[in-house]
Amino acid sequence: MTETLALVSSRIDTYRQLVVYMHEDCHVCRSEGFAAQTRIRIDLKDRWIIATLNVVGRGAWLAVDQAALSVSAWAALGAEIGDEAAFSHPEPPASASMIRAKAYGERLDRAGFATIVHDTLDSRLSDLDLAAFVTACAGDRLNEAETVALTRAMKEAGQTLDWGQHTVLDKHCVGGLPGNRTTPIVVAIVAAAGHLIPKTSSRAITSPAGTADTMEVMAPVALDAAALRRVVEAEGGCLVWGGGLALSPADDHFIRVERPLDFDSTGQLVASVLSKKAAAGATHVLIDMPVGPTAKVRSAGAAEALGIRLSSVGKALGLNLALHISDGVAPVGRGMGPALEAHDVLAVLRRAPDAPGDLRARALDLAGHLLDLAPHAVAGRGRDRAQALLDSGAAEAKFMAICAAQGGFRKPGTAAQQIEIRAPHAGQLTAIDNRRIARIAKLAGAPRQKSAGIRLLVRIGDWVDKGQPLYELHAETPGELAYALAYAESQTGVLTLSEAVS
Repeated sequence: MTETLALVSSRIDTYRQLVVYMHEDCHVCRSEGFAAQTRIRIDLKDRWIIATLNVVGRGAWLAVDQAALSVSAWAALGAEIGDEAAFSHPEPPASASMIRAKAYGERLDRAGFATIVHDTLDSRLSDLDLAAFVTACAGDRLNEAETVALTRAMKEAGQTLDWGQHTVLDKHCVGGLPGNRTTPIVVAIVAAAGHLIPKTSSRAITSPAGTADTMEVMAPVALDAAALRRVVEAEGGCLVWGGGLALSPADDHFIRVERPLDFDSTGQLVASVLSKKAAAGATHVLIDMPVGPTAKVRSAGAAEALGIRLSSVGKALGLNLALHISDGVAPVGRGMGPALEAHDVLAVLRRAPDAPGDLRARALDLAGHLLDLAPHAVAGRGRDRAQALLDSGAAEAKFMAICAAQGGFRKPGTAAQQIEIRAPHAGQLTAIDNRRIARIAKLAGAPRQKSAGIRLLVRIGDWVDKGQPLYELHAETPGELAYALAYAESQTGVLTLSEAVS
């Protein structure tokens, strides 16, 4: 017999996780044997979802004859006030045995990955299942054939954008370098040059900001496919959040689980990047790989291995793919955090005298390389053309036009709480730990708090006097500022100063 309960919205945001809340004395829980963390199928009219149960105790806010849904579950089910839904045990997911096999070191084929992807999108897999899958694929546990199979399965599970016979340029940075926010500048330059560059970007996974986080403080980024197409057809380019589209949609579920685990997989990184590039309709893709001891890619050998995997999978998908190896020793620009990075981007586009020179140079290198990739381009002329478009103001005008087309430009904000971190002694700055300085920026609230993060005041090679400010901590609340400050003061080697006499 199917059991029913009245639905209410819990108004609890669990991000993409589908959660149902039931009272511990609920007759459905007792008759069906539901307990905390049970996976439950919920049917409403012609729609259904599978959600994870959280049990609410006596005297709490939920009545015994009600079931409350998380924000994402309420939306996925299309529930309305007054609805009653049926609750039952779901069929075991077909992919459970495949995830177990992968965890024990077996190889999966395209059909196996496709089953996992489809079960993920149908919410048949719990976060524990997804964490097991992500862990089983971590490091180098996906070989080339599996990476191709996973990439195709992820791409084919969502929609794809078709730009006809047009050449479509795109770029991606593998990450690990705080402040390396070249994408808005590159898109503006390439679009100003007359090429198509429909750029979809992610939010931060392990960094203080992703491109979508930074762009969102300047313009709306949660566009659907139709709005994206209108922007690109009008301006030649866009800068939107990929999670608002159905392009490789399973990737967002994997990223949600990867974020708290805080590790990367070579195969999943490649599948994540290239499935979205292929789904977005890209024909020519430039991959930026910063290499440094505290970057995501730490050595020339690691860069070569990742580059080989990217190139082989890109070829299998029919992409014209090029690699750009860049310096990953230190952060880029001054800002680390959405609004702080946005200020840097605008300074470069506006040709401000105090614009970060390293961010400008990197953006020009990448834009030039991407322009050189275009069919019929004169090899080696791309950077000069990119610089001319930036220096003339054409790139700034194009960026503002893209912002207007996406819903309107807005000025990045500034954090209410700021404090300087000063040098404990004099010396020359010889190193910056990308990972630890990024962690400080995240503890200050970035990227969740848009104006939070770090503003770097010195660069490697600078001579620093005792007591001179090294960087500023920015936070939106006193508590977050204090938390980040305490961590920063407990760390040694975030910025390394020599003891040598200048």
